[in-house]
Amino acid sequence: MGILGKIFTWWDGATIGTSLYSARNGAKVGEDHLGNVYYKGKDDRRWVIYNGPNDASRVPAEWHGWLHHTFDEEPESFLPPPRIWEKESTPNLTGTAQAYRPKGALEQGGRRAQATGDYEAWSPDAS
Repeated sequence: MGILGKIFTWWDGATIGTSLYSARNGAKVGEDHLGNVYYKGKDDRRWVIYNGPNDASRVPAEWHGWLHHTFDEEPESFLPPPRIWEKESTPNLTGTAQAYRPKGALEQGGRRAQATGDYEAWSPDAS
């Protein structure tokens, strides 16, 4: 992304203002496996600079806990190794071709199941 993109966009990485604030007021605490960088300010404020699109679902659970002051230590210093049954986090797929679309969704043909009679519509005239 060019310099104009850094000045005027906020949705794809840090803006120039955020980068300057991070350099002046923050100390780098760590980095996750996705390349996101985590900072801590002098006033105990915590923030993340995303490696790519700004999407909160791209913050791993261990770093989410640190960002929200659930624990004070950096995640790498005290987390146990991942369990064999744990899955990798997935990004938010809303608005993409991989998004969940139930039966009846317009993208799935728009055909919903017939009503079974257990629903009674509200009417303003009913007393």
